[in-house]
Parts: sequence; structure tokens; C-alpha cells
Amino acid sequence: MHLLHDRMRRTIRRYALVPPDGRVLVAVSGGSDSVALAHLLHRLGTLEPFEVVGVVHLHHGLRGAVADGDAEAVEALARDLKLPSHLERADVRALAAERRLSVEEAGRVARLEFFERAAAEAGADRVAVGHTADDQAETFLLRILRGAGTRGLSAVYPRHGIVIRPLLDLSRHALREFLRIEGIAFRDDETNDDLGIPRNRVRHELLPMLRDRFAPGIDAVLAREARLAREDADWLEEAANQVAAQVVEVHEGSVVLDTVELLALPPALASRVVRRALGTLASGRFIGLDHVDAVIGLAQGERPSVSLPGQHANSAGDSIRLTSADAGAASSASPRSSTPAEFSYELRVPGETVVPEAGRRLTAEVADVPDRSSLASGGDEVALDAADLVGPLTVRGRRAGDRFQPLGAPGRRSLQDLFVDRKIARGDRDAVPIVTDSAGRIVWVVGVTIAHQFRVTERTRSVVVLKAR
Repeated sequence: MHLLHDRMRRTIRRYALVPPDGRVLVAVSGGSDSVALAHLLHRLGTLEPFEVVGVVHLHHGLRGAVADGDAEAVEALARDLKLPSHLERADVRALAAERRLSVEEAGRVARLEFFERAAAEAGADRVAVGHTADDQAETFLLRILRGAGTRGLSAVYPRHGIVIRPLLDLSRHALREFLRIEGIAFRDDETNDDLGIPRNRVRHELLPMLRDRFAPGIDAVLAREARLAREDADWLEEAANQVAAQVVEVHEGSVVLDTVELLALPPALASRVVRRALGTLASGRFIGLDHVDAVIGLAQGERPSVSLPGQHANSAGDSIRLTSADAGAASSASPRSSTPAEFSYELRVPGETVVPEAGRRLTAEVADVPDRSSLASGGDEVALDAADLVGPLTVRGRRAGDRFQPLGAPGRRSLQDLFVDRKIARGDRDAVPIVTDSAGRIVWVVGVTIAHQFRVTERTRSVVVLKAR
């Protein structure tokens, strides 16, 4: 048990998964990995500077009485640990039909939205999920088989937004052995044995064969390869972000790419710039390598036009124009799609980030505080107390359940209410960039206000200046 605690503690510290004095919710499905996570993290919270403040569980409405039993088991676990439980039911099939997603993808979206709501209600900084080293290896192999690039081969990230994965360095076997020794019960999901599901074939057939016939330590090898791919992808994404402003222009209902500038880029950067541009009008639809290659082909003169997810691309002279294929997207009365733009980019300090979904460029720099009267706290340029920020910063779109304390406000309120009070048009709200710190806290609603806790005070010794253009 002490070994598991030590390895989980190292993972949390290595990737700074939890801020100091952080509040953590644990997502529990009822299966072995998440049940072990709840027990281990709850015990570790008594030794580390963070607190486990509850258990969350989403009933997907897919597996009838079996899923009901899972929910009951999670409630029982929460009682055993003397933690509050946050349970919610979703109609994932209806969500899939409404948003034109697969049931699997709709389930993922429903979980993330639920996590955001639950964290906001509980005042939590993070939601821990039970992905293990086995999940990392399975995901890496699946993405190789599907032809992923370095971003895809990064597999499962230790942290994404408020979601953290403290078990990534632990095996499923070690966790089940812990549960066996401790006499802790868990639920088995019968769908995990369905070999019609590709991940299950990798889990039950491909990985055992690789362990038996090629490399007993293949899981560790694949985890290391995923980490190296992640480091390469992060660097390339940052480099692509720096050059995107030379290539991409975002207009109402369309995106224009400069083909001369695009073809002058190294292929690894060009493909990332194109993928980001396509994502602006894709309305959440999947953008694959074939779609990126099609746009590169347009730039090289292979064809005059092509239809892509959520948009059409047409080549004319030295530019490619992407226009939305969704009805009414290009209308002057409704210039943006009604589907929220999902985007998230890192904003380094100092650094610059282009946000094509919002048609904005954000910069960050550290400065002294020679004259507080000249420091702004609203509009397109703001100053924040550097000591209170936990970097790196992230620029993202709004999310369900976003709450924070606006500057000068008496307490926390929803971002939705703030938009209404400030008379920000409904069609403009999804394109307002939101800057958060690595603890997931809202720092700046661009063009509107900063969060009260990051204001400059008499005790401020240095500031981070953020600008939007």
C-alpha cells in the first residue's frame, strides 16, 4: 500500500496535478480502478496539502438495472469514506442524436460537462479520474492502429483542464491486488469483455500477446513513448501558435489561409496550423489527417475546392477560404454558429497565443508595479497580481458551470449571469476567450473583467500584464 501511495504522490508532484491546498473530487464508476483511486487518494489527502471533498458519478442511462447498481455502489463507497456524493443521470443517446456524435463521444462530453458542474458546486479545483498505465498503453496502440500523429500518440494526458489522472504510473493489476488485500469490493462492467469493441481487443488480445512473445515490460515502454510524443507535440503546438497569425485570418463566418505563407512552413507546423483553422468552423466535428491533407492539397493546386467537416474550402489565387456549411452560419444576422466553439490553448508568460475561434491574439508579460494608477483591470488590457497566479495560463471557451468572483463583486457568480448583466449578445458569448490558471480558476474574461482574487493591491510586487488584440 505504501508503494502505491508513494508512486501516486510522485505522479501528482511531477505533473503538478493539484494546487497547494487544492480541493479534489474523485470520479468513481464503481469499477476497480476508480474505486482504488477513491481509497488511495482519500488516504493520501491526510498526508499531502490537498483535500478530497467528494465523490462524483454520472449515470449514462445506457445499461438499465446494472447501471443503477453501479450508482448505488458508488453512494455506498462515499458513505464508507464519509464523503459527500454528487450523482447525476444523463440521457447519453439523446445527447448523441442532438449533437450528432457517437454514443461513446457523447458519453465523454456528458462526463466532462458534469465534472465542470460538480466542481463548481463543490468549490473543487480538480476532478480525479482512474486512468491507469494500462489505459495509457491501450490508447497508444489504438492510435497507432488508427494512424495518429504525435498529438494523438501523446495518448492520455496527466491533466486536461480540471481533470487529473493520478494513477497513470500504476498498473491495473497492482490496483486490483490492493483491493484484494484490503477486502474492498468493486463492480465489473460486462462491456469490458465485449471483443467487438476495439479497445477490448487491444486489452485482451494484442497487449497480452506483446507481453508474452515480445516484451514483458511493454506497458512501461508504451507509456514512455507516449510521454516523448507528448513533449514533442507540446513544443510543435506552441511553435504553430506563434506562426498562425502570419497564415490565418478569421472573419465573420469564414477563415482565410495565406497559401504562400502556409507552404513556406515546415510540414509539421503547416499541418497544425491547418487543423486549428479547420477547427474554427467544424462545430465540434472530428478533424482528421485526411482533412488536413486535403487543405494542403488545395494549397498545392491539386484541386479547386473540397468539402470538409462543417465547412467548404475553396482555393482562389494565393488564399484558401473556409466557409461554414451549417445553415445560417454565414448570415449577417447570426454570424457565428449556435454550437459553442470548443477551444483551449496554453498562454505562456511571457508569450503570445492566437485564438482563431475568437479572432483574437493574446499576449502575456511580467512587469514591475511602478504606478498602480496606470494599471487596467478591464477591457482588452489588464494587470494581475503575479504572486497569486499558478501558471501556465490557459485560454479557452466558456464551459457549463463556469463561476468566479468578478472584480468588486461581493461573491462568486455564474459566467452566464455576468454575460447577461454586461449585455453581451447571446451569439457572441461562445467566442469570448476565458483565461484560467493551472488550478482551473478563471483569471480574466477577455474584454469584460478580471477575477477579484487576482486584482492588484498595495501588497503587489509584480504583475502579469495580459493584452488582447
